[in-house]
Amino acid sequence: MKVIELIIDETMELSGIDAISIVESPAIEENWVALKSQPREVRFAEVSKEKKIIMGALLIPDKQIYRNDEENGEYMIWFSQDTIRKCMEMFFKNGNQSNATFEHMERISGLTMVESWIVEDTEMDKSKLYDLNVPLGTWMGSIKVDNEMIWNEFIKTGVVKGFSIEGYFADKIKPSLAKINALEDEILAGLELLSIKHLIDEYKS
Repeated sequence: MKVIELIIDETMELSGIDAISIVESPAIEENWVALKSQPREVRFAEVSKEKKIIMGALLIPDKQIYRNDEENGEYMIWFSQDTIRKCMEMFFKNGNQSNATFEHMERISGLTMVESWIVEDTEMDKSKLYDLNVPLGTWMGSIKVDNEMIWNEFIKTGVVKGFSIEGYFADKIKPSLAKINALEDEILAGLELLSIKHLIDEYKS
């Protein structure tokens, strides 16, 4: 099976990640943890019942991700540590920290990335506090969820379990711009079974 390294072509205006999607089946096979505040005494402040923050891996270096589309058939893609760092930097430089989608289909509001970092020490990294064992060079992120419907219906219930990126990349074999939406076919099938889009539309109305 063909294995393709995806890169960022900084000469192309659209290149990079433009949104983070919350999905049932993350392509990188890493779930998140939902961070809740712990009871404690705080002077001159009211302790919130829930922080409503989810944290997890956004991109893992050198991890091969399965793809299957009409144009190329079956193949694998992967990202280097350098490309992942560029993805993170450009994501914030372009002001995309509040761009989020649901299962790569529905644009949703009320999700904002409030913390982001590259793992530089696997033993001392913050991710270890939450039993997330990720390799060096992984892009980690924490997202604040102010969308009550998304939080209550899909995150607290465990319907969605991780992050998936949306963006435009070139590849080293054929430098063309391609949209990457991880596991799109599988997600569409899952959406039909779960009737998630119907629930979102119903909530909006």
